[in-house]
Amino acid sequence: MARRFRFLITAGPTVEPIDAVRFLSNRSSGRIGYAIAAAARRRGHHVTLISGPVSLAPPLGVRLIRVRTTHEMLMACRRAFRRTDVLVMAAAVADYRPARPARAKRSKKGPRLSLPLVRNPDILATLCRAKGKRLVVGFALENALSPGTALAKLRRKRCDAIVLNALGSLGGEAFRGWLLSVGKRSLPLGLTKVRAAGRLVAWIEQARSGPRRTKTR
Repeated sequence: MARRFRFLITAGPTVEPIDAVRFLSNRSSGRIGYAIAAAARRRGHHVTLISGPVSLAPPLGVRLIRVRTTHEMLMACRRAFRRTDVLVMAAAVADYRPARPARAKRSKKGPRLSLPLVRNPDILATLCRAKGKRLVVGFALENALSPGTALAKLRRKRCDAIVLNALGSLGGEAFRGWLLSVGKRSLPLGLTKVRAAGRLVAWIEQARSGPRRTKTR
């Protein structure tokens, strides 16, 4: 019988409030994260899905935790990470947030608005510092499908693998991407998000079941 693992998967965007009605976010649909969660559950794994605001129905049998901000996602990930074998960080987390969000709606004044921003915490790097024997897969959305930037991110954040995907993968069902792992091995993941999710879960099962490195260099 194949081994069953506890998956923690993040999906969708995070949103950062500017005031009571406006926010900063991005165009992530959450489709790739939800597809990975569905593929892992079909294979019999226990799946926790932490999702930013999306219009998708959660896969059957998956534990869903809904969040909005990057800070909320980090707190939810920290709690779930303790009971996790595999982390797949597919969410498109907002890198910045307004320094001083207003509680009420900001009035429109003048032709320009200056909005100071501050860096959000890096969820992937934070979790990887305490990953131990867990297998961690990150995502890198790049303008060009060149592996150099993604491999640098893999080493810097101490992931076991990273999915390099193109801007054209954002939003719809189409997908262009490769899985890059320690040792610069690469695996094409297919042309749809459903197929990419299945290939990624199969790779994780093989990597998690057999001997693997726990540190990157």
